[in-house]
Amino acid sequence: MDETMDRKEESPLQEMLAVSARQLAVMLGVSLRQVWRLNASGMLPRPIRLGGSVRWNRREILDWFKSGCPDRRTWEARKVVQA
Repeated sequence: MDETMDRKEESPLQEMLAVSARQLAVMLGVSLRQVWRLNASGMLPRPIRLGGSVRWNRREILDWFKSGCPDRRTWEARKVVQA
């Protein structure tokens, strides 16, 4: 494996603005496949598309988790009310 890739994977999640599906899986303690299932079923906050990459806002994931992990529709409605 390339050394550059190794360093990217070692980056502390606390410093990142956006996390990949693999990093989100680590944060949530679930499999990568489960992250994609949760996303497809609308159980995660809406991801961000960066070119061909899919990322989640790390701060939003933390706030979502602290709020009890509501489904996407409920989470989006709460964000509108808070704004």
